[in-house]
Amino acid sequence: MPRRQRGAPPVVVLYTRAGCGLCERAGRLARREAGRSEFRTVDVDTDPALTRRYGVRVPVITVDGVEVAELELAPGQVRRAVRVARRSARRRA
Repeated sequence: MPRRQRGAPPVVVLYTRAGCGLCERAGRLARREAGRSEFRTVDVDTDPALTRRYGVRVPVITVDGVEVAELELAPGQVRRAVRVARRSARRRA
């Protein structure tokens, strides 16, 4: 994944599929914990490559391209990953 521009918020992506109850719960928690980060949702079934990559292991959550959770999301997991991504971006700047 390309580097974010300096000062841009981390990008949190939820890889999901329609009708996935775990995905819905993880999405609600991840959205809350993402704070001011950019939040995107990607349906893996819209792209054959993503369907092959993620198979049945959705939801998968990434922060700036780094997988931070799959299947279940623990409270605080996204918040911590966003904090790490921000610190890492500051060090690279």
